[in-house]
Amino acid sequence: MLIYKIFRASEWAQLQENGETLGAPVDLADGFVHFSTAQQAAETAAKHFAGQDGLHLLAVQADSLGAALKWEPSRGGALFPHLYRPLKLSDVLWHRPLPLVDGAHQFPEGLE
Repeated sequence: MLIYKIFRASEWAQLQENGETLGAPVDLADGFVHFSTAQQAAETAAKHFAGQDGLHLLAVQADSLGAALKWEPSRGGALFPHLYRPLKLSDVLWHRPLPLVDGAHQFPEGLE
């Protein structure tokens, strides 16, 4: 199963430069790296990144993260994947721009 992380351009650049990251400011504050499933990603973008352009969508294979990945309740009791270790560049299977078109983020087709 793939899970997804949304990063601002500067956060994606930092991951590329350093090879790993503890995440965005919200991740640092919460003590884990927030991810979303394919079904949760659009709502995450709308809620936490409304109106922000220049975003990047990163895909990670959940099974490759081992015991450091925990599924915990969040919005309305839905389970969200949370990573309790740095996200490594080598964890990222692919990344795509997440453009803002007419106020909505345009996700790649076929997210699984």
